[in-house]
Amino acid sequence: MYGYELHHIRSAELIRRAEHERLVREVVRGRRAARRQERAARAAAEPESDTSRLHRHRPPRAA
Repeated sequence: MYGYELHHIRSAELIRRAEHERLVREVVRGRRAARRQERAARAAAEPESDTSRLHRHRPPRAA
């Protein structure tokens, strides 16, 4: 009987842990989506530049 009860306790703990991890993933996914929307809104509000990348002007190499 003891092994049977221990099995159910472990099983319940695994189920609780899995549910908690699912909730954490869902929260993280929501935060990422919110940041993505915020970046998209900010990008839409800013005027577009001539190039999409920032170029770093470097001096020519010495031969």
